[in-house]
Parts: sequence; C-alpha cells; structure tokens
Amino acid sequence: MAQQFKFSPLILAILLLAGLLAWLYMPTEQTESAKAGGEIPVVATVVQQQPFAQVVEALGTATANEAIVVTAQETDKIEALLFDDGDLVKRGQLLVRMNIKEEQARLNELKINLAEAQRQLNRVKGLVKEKAASQQLLDEREAQVDALIAQIDVAEAQIADREIRAPFDGLLGVRQVSDGALVRPGDQITTLDDIQTLKVDFSVAERHLPSVKLGQKVQATSIAYPGQVFEGEISHIDSRVDAATRAVRVRAKISNPELLIRPGMLLQVLVQKSVMQSLVIPESALVPIDDQQFVFVVENGKVRRLAVQLGARKPGEVQVMAGLTEGQQVVTQGTLRLQDGIDVKIVEE
Repeated sequence: MAQQFKFSPLILAILLLAGLLAWLYMPTEQTESAKAGGEIPVVATVVQQQPFAQVVEALGTATANEAIVVTAQETDKIEALLFDDGDLVKRGQLLVRMNIKEEQARLNELKINLAEAQRQLNRVKGLVKEKAASQQLLDEREAQVDALIAQIDVAEAQIADREIRAPFDGLLGVRQVSDGALVRPGDQITTLDDIQTLKVDFSVAERHLPSVKLGQKVQATSIAYPGQVFEGEISHIDSRVDAATRAVRVRAKISNPELLIRPGMLLQVLVQKSVMQSLVIPESALVPIDDQQFVFVVENGKVRRLAVQLGARKPGEVQVMAGLTEGQQVVTQGTLRLQDGIDVKIVEE
C-alpha cells in the first residue's frame, strides 16, 4: 500500500509567506498597467523645514525628596497616636506621645525647687548688700539655681524624646502600632515621605554629557498617567562616568503638587538637548535597501527614487540631512509598489 502524503501546516505557512513576499516585491498587474499609462494611487507629504527637538531618553525610578521611618527614641508605652494612615502633616506636628507621667512629675518637682532656690538667692543678695552674709554663701545659692535650671533642661529633653514630631512636611504611610503598645528604639511606627517634589535618578551616555547642564528642563511620564507630563529640572550630575557602562548618573527634581507620582514608580525621562530648524519627513516615507535609506519623490506625476542621509529620529519622524530640498513631495503610503518612473496619482490619506 502506498504511503499516504501528509501536508504539514508549517509547509503551508511557508508557501503563503513566500506568496505574500512575491506579491509585494514582484511587479504586479497594477504596476504593469502603470507602465502602460495607468496611475498608482499614493499618499504624499510636502517636505518642510520645521523645529526638530533633539532629546535624550532615559528610564528612572522616583524617590521621595525626603523620607524617614518614624521610630521611638526611648523604650516606653504609647500614650496617644495622633495621626491616621496617609495623613498629610506639617513640620513640627505631634504624631505620637509616649508615657511621660514620671518625667512630667520630675519636671514639676524641679520647677518647685527652682522657685524656692531663686527665693533663697534673692534673700541672700539682700543680706550681702547689708553686709550680713558672705559672698561665698551668695555663690553657693547661685550655683544651686544654675544646677536646677540644668536639671530642668534635661527633664524637658527627656519629655521631648517621648513626643515624636514630624521633622518636615510630608505624607504618612501605614500605621504599624496601636495605642498602648510597648515600643523600643528602632521599632517602625510609620513612614513619612516628602513627595511634593520627587527625585528621579537616571543614566545618560557619556556622548550626551556636554548637552546636560544643571537647571536644564526635563519632562517625565508614567504609564500610570497616559498623556500627562510632569515638569522638572536637573539638580545634580555625578562627578564620575561609570567605566563599565560609559554612562553618567543624573538626578532631576520633578514637581508633584497633586501627589500623583509615588516613590518607586518607573518614569520615562526626556531631556531636551537642542532645537534646530531641519527638514523633517515621516518615517513611513523611508524605503530601506541594504544599508541605505531611500524615498520616492513625486515630480510631474511620476516618482523618482532618491537616496537620503538621515539625522536624528523621534517617534514617527526623522531628520533629513541631505538628499531632499524643501517643497518636494515624498510618498508616505504606497511605496512598496513603486519603481522609478512610474506614474502615480496623489490621493487623500
């Protein structure tokens, strides 16, 4: 019995791909008819001088302008938590009060002793004026008053260590403790971040280093907020170039007044190097052949293929350094069916 022939789907796919390539690149009936006097419809655009901004693109991670972990300085129980998760707080605002009953009692005692010591000092001063007390006794009373004042300062510092205040304006994180909890130095109570201004660190290739300056404007975007641009400026350029990557680390500060960007988010950063007047064409007009780039120019109803020298690129557009002049029409759609000298008809896109 003859062996049954099996037609592989892979072979079918290869044949279909070969047919598609042949249809795209081999002369078609429409092309042959164009040679005979027909016209191929194409879409074209006029080459114009326009501002072309050269930018450096980089990826960076947002970090808070200031960030701390709020912890206790003394081992004690929490007497009062004076904040909620995610509160916006001001510099100096009281966040946590520890148990200060013992320290407060000690402070009250010292103040009473100070008042009595000052009364005794004033009495001795009067006696010294009347020559009824010695200078040594006066010095002892003054030393006693100074010692009590120093002890009061210590007691007030101990109370301050048990009152945790915000060191700067910022946004609190999630609360990690409860009222009455015993906390020790280093235990995390919450976090505090200043995110009205964010830092973004990114790397720039060494060839762009001459174009990067302090105070230079940058724009940042995030996939979380499509179409929204966050403005900022370069605040620091590292003093060294990484020998492995040949890149320099740059830091920018981004304004974030609505608190949309959070620390840790990935941002795309655009640094504008310069703006120049250049010939600019759509990337769709390019026809790559080997290692060269060509375009089809419409002249008197026919197309002519011209080699072009390209400069910088940005999404959808490319700078033309040589090969074209302002006012020429280049084909942007329909280039795959074109050859030198073919008649074309320009149509709307």
